[in-house]
Amino acid sequence: MTEASSDVNYVVATIKDWNVEAFHRHTPSLPGKWYLIMDPGELTVERLKRINPRYVFFPHWSWIVPQNVLEAFECVCFHMTDVPYGRGGSPLQNLIERGHTQTKLTALRMVEDLDAGPVYGKLPLSLKGRADEIFYRVSDLCYEHIKNIVCQGPTPVTQRGEAVYFPRRKPEQSELPKDGELDKLYDHIRMLDATSYPKAFIEHGNHFLEFSHAELIDGRLEAKVTLTKKTK
Repeated sequence: MTEASSDVNYVVATIKDWNVEAFHRHTPSLPGKWYLIMDPGELTVERLKRINPRYVFFPHWSWIVPQNVLEAFECVCFHMTDVPYGRGGSPLQNLIERGHTQTKLTALRMVEDLDAGPVYGKLPLSLKGRADEIFYRVSDLCYEHIKNIVCQGPTPVTQRGEAVYFPRRKPEQSELPKDGELDKLYDHIRMLDATSYPKAFIEHGNHFLEFSHAELIDGRLEAKVTLTKKTK
């Protein structure tokens, strides 16, 4: 256990609006000096050495972190499953598709193998609502983990148990199934309903019908539909 110091530097590398908003919302109340990186070109050993961070946190990052960064700094990521169950891509969609309503947000040290590093801690996470709502929920939970790590300095613990891997989803898998119960169709729409994510869709001639803001009301499924023209 360590006591956080006000003269220690920390880095958060993240993308997506909800994560950037969370950085500005939470870091002013945390000890130390905080730096935000949103461009992979800025995530270099040279720049990080100038900052000299105690930890580099990755609430959401879409690029492979260079191995020399992982070796030079204590890098922490956050994964939306109770690892070693659910290592891999598209955890939110894979969990909902498998019928999960609850999960754990895991903070783990980043190593060369994806989602295989030792664990700092796990927090319960509800999978109710639209993907946008869940991601905002996750962005706040990340800072509960970050506060604990910064203030308590826990030693991460090696994962135990058999690893279960999730495949990363492809855009064509967003197509709305042609059959299935209403609750399954509702889940399909809501698990894809987030900014910059490929929405649930069906094809209609030269257009796509994209679905969002789904609700189950009195035995029927209602959703917002957006018609977009196919691009060549």
